[in-house]
Amino acid sequence: MDREEAETILSEAGGAADTEFPLLEAAIACAVHEDPARDPAAARELARRGVERLSERLKRESPEEAIAETMAGDLGLGGDLFTLDDPDNADILSVATRRRGLAVTIGLFYLHAARKCGLTVQGVDFPGHFLLRIETEEGPLALDPFSEGRVVLPSELTRRALHAGLTPNVADRLDRLMAPVSDRAVLLRLQNVCYATASNAGDYARAERAALRRALLDPPDHRPWLDVAAAREGQGALAGALEALQKATALDGGAALAARAARERVRLRLN
Repeated sequence: MDREEAETILSEAGGAADTEFPLLEAAIACAVHEDPARDPAAARELARRGVERLSERLKRESPEEAIAETMAGDLGLGGDLFTLDDPDNADILSVATRRRGLAVTIGLFYLHAARKCGLTVQGVDFPGHFLLRIETEEGPLALDPFSEGRVVLPSELTRRALHAGLTPNVADRLDRLMAPVSDRAVLLRLQNVCYATASNAGDYARAERAALRRALLDPPDHRPWLDVAAAREGQGALAGALEALQKATALDGGAALAARAARERVRLRLN
């Protein structure tokens, strides 16, 4: 798979309904788009093994125990505690090899295996730290893929929410803290991480690729094009930045003041 083929897959995923979003293949396409000189076979094999092992464990273990033991125990997936800002942590192909990564990257394998085995597991866009929501006979539970899939108790969810800056009246609302999000939103969150990490490091070419992937995965949203424009401007590609800003303005009907202001700034630099 080359970069052009990866963009085709991402464009097709962008046009898919949320219920039919191809999470694993779209995540692999994102990784290949970043670095096409790699073979995605290891990620697919790890995902296959996850389904196989989880299917066996579900015959004798509860869903929350089975998925945690499968992913953390059998597959050895866990959070990278020492080099959290390493770009490899946000790359599914690298995580498949290293078995270490961000919560959201590891969570992709949890979500894939759970769906294939008939479990109801969804991503939770928790502030500051990605979590998973699994439906059990006792009700929904929060799992932390970064911490080997352990159950996060309601009291800890509230504490984490307060630490992330949420107000007490919001931090006590477990229904809001554990609200599930679509698989598309999960992968978009991961690409946001890629964009932020690259931008902070001044790697604007990498930042542009991450923003472009977001644009392909969520075509109606104008905001990724603002980030594409910023990354191109950082590289000195002013004509390309102006083009991206025009796309942003067209998508939101011209209502984005930020897009119009940035477009004018770039236009003046071109002149």
